[in-house]
Amino acid sequence: MSSTATKHVAIIGGGILGVSTAVHLLREGASVTLLTERGLASEATGRSLSWLNSAGERSTPYHQLRLAGVDRYRTLFASDPSREWLQFAGGLMWNAAGQQEATEARHAYEKSIGYDSKLLMPGEIAGVTSGIDAGAVPENAIFNPGEGWVSLPDLVDFLMEEFHGLGGKLVLNAGKSSVVVADGRAVGVETAAGETYDADAVLVACGAATPAVVAPLGVEIPNGSPVSMLVLTKPVEHDVRAVMNTPRAAVRPNPGSTFALDHDWYEESITEHGDGSFSIPDDVVNELADEASKLIAGNPELKPASWKIGYKPIPGDGEPVLGELGQVPGCFVAFTHSGATLGLVVGELLAGEILTGDKHPMLATFRPARFS
Repeated sequence: MSSTATKHVAIIGGGILGVSTAVHLLREGASVTLLTERGLASEATGRSLSWLNSAGERSTPYHQLRLAGVDRYRTLFASDPSREWLQFAGGLMWNAAGQQEATEARHAYEKSIGYDSKLLMPGEIAGVTSGIDAGAVPENAIFNPGEGWVSLPDLVDFLMEEFHGLGGKLVLNAGKSSVVVADGRAVGVETAAGETYDADAVLVACGAATPAVVAPLGVEIPNGSPVSMLVLTKPVEHDVRAVMNTPRAAVRPNPGSTFALDHDWYEESITEHGDGSFSIPDDVVNELADEASKLIAGNPELKPASWKIGYKPIPGDGEPVLGELGQVPGCFVAFTHSGATLGLVVGELLAGEILTGDKHPMLATFRPARFS
């Protein structure tokens, strides 16, 4: 990267996008202040299924960005394949009974764009991945060998070691911070308590709250973020290695012989309270665990150990929102679904734009200006 006058960057958000961008900036010699509303990985990053993939159909630029995202994880994985929190063992998906043609169409599309995709009958699943109860598959399934998963809280901890080693400044429990603007340009961040941090550039990377943070700047970013839940189970013996995306449960292995579970069928059972907290009946959580148990060989009893509920960041049009705000120079945003898959590469590309001013062509269709 070429050197620029941008020396100090303030980042609002302690999730994977904020932390990744912070580390990439520090690697290039910038100074960084990272501010979190509460703790690190306390919002969407702490409750993400974090399936690393670009399966299914989406726009070509989004697909290409996701492939680059997976590539960066492969590089990290290759540096130490023994890490329990980052693994590549493929992804397995199937649809409900009666959806055989839809599964075949998805497979055909993936093959047409060169995405590694294998269409399997239930009896063929054991030949490509272990620990699955093939009896749960009604008709056919797709196995994508190149996919993986990451435990984002563990990745954040890993990156924060480098963050501190490179001299980054961390401000925890800053509350709802805001962007400070002077003469039409972002010049810093103000915390909920009124403390200010001057900066040459600001990145807003606070998940589903990102549109609300930039709204006072006169910037509208449509927000389609739904409420979601991630359940972590108690440890159980199993041989599952692949991520599973199925009609009633999405399941991935998790460090410590546990599983991470989510889906969307129970969203209407979630209650949001006036203080911003959420609740869900215990029997709904147990039902999700029971549904996941049906997918695992031997159908072991899965017991929920903990669950977290909150908004899953999804922009209104489904596409990432990445880059500098046209109305407020010096203020950048990172707001996207698939924050896990994109976490490393988006941090890299945004750090480059912040430091050099050069706009990366892979982010061309994701600019916030498209909503203006």
